[in-house]
Amino acid sequence: MKQTLMAMVLAAAAAAAPAAQLSSDAKSAIPRDVQQIITVDYRAMQNSSAAMALKDRVLPPELKRLESALKSSGLKVDQDADNLAFVAYRTGEGSSTNIIGIAQGQFRTRDILAYFTKNKIKPTMLRNNAIYPMGAQGMSVVWLNQTTMVFGDKNAVRTSMEARDGNIPNFLNGELASEMANVDDKAVWSLLDQKGTQTMMKSVMGDASQLADYDTVRNRMKSSRYTMDFSNGVKFDMSVVTSDTVTAATIASLMKAVSMYKQGSGSTDEKQALDHTTISSSSGTITVAYASSDSQFASLLSSSLFQQVVR
Repeated sequence: MKQTLMAMVLAAAAAAAPAAQLSSDAKSAIPRDVQQIITVDYRAMQNSSAAMALKDRVLPPELKRLESALKSSGLKVDQDADNLAFVAYRTGEGSSTNIIGIAQGQFRTRDILAYFTKNKIKPTMLRNNAIYPMGAQGMSVVWLNQTTMVFGDKNAVRTSMEARDGNIPNFLNGELASEMANVDDKAVWSLLDQKGTQTMMKSVMGDASQLADYDTVRNRMKSSRYTMDFSNGVKFDMSVVTSDTVTAATIASLMKAVSMYKQGSGSTDEKQALDHTTISSSSGTITVAYASSDSQFASLLSSSLFQQVVR
């Protein structure tokens, strides 16, 4: 998924809510080679007009397609979902990715089965997994249990079931699994693998990514994670894990230089946003923290800096 930092963040924007944790069953249905996971408290997102406005502005087409299929399926699953996760995972040796959605909630399975029967919708069986066509957009859906469902393109859903049934490695065997403990107590969180982190940071750094110093440290970035909170203004915290302390300090210095340049050339709103951003490094990890009021952030949305970052 080609997303910049702010696109990934705001696609998951939500108000304060209980932690958006994935169940063990949901984790086992995620293939191992994850590029990115975005997990949100979906009910809180639906109830926040500000969060929905942000999401609609920057949600990538792939995720819009998944969400649209969920809403138009006739199953009314989106009304019962508590948590919603989007997972991009790599396929084969190439750079292509597949995307699945995972919804958790108290689903009205009796009504859903009645809907299938009424509309003569029959599943394709994969061992004990009943994979149903969902809506008119070529999507499929499968229930892992009464509270968890996986949806997406048919082939992606089938791969998910292969992971869950142990026929291919799943997320629990991957490198990002240990990172989840740092974020999954939050209402909004995301994880990126090494390649995803490098792509994201290149977009964030802009012209600075062409410098020799950046090229030297780029391959030492290992993973990244972020959380976002709208409970009292806007708060965003990101951590980029690198291989060593020197690498983290070098990248943090480059990011500070970019910030100083933007502060000198940006608009009043852009300068104010950067004034509310802190960049530091410690023990091989770069941290970026941003905090502002709702009104300050709303002003930033129309700025050229925001448009440059999210394109």
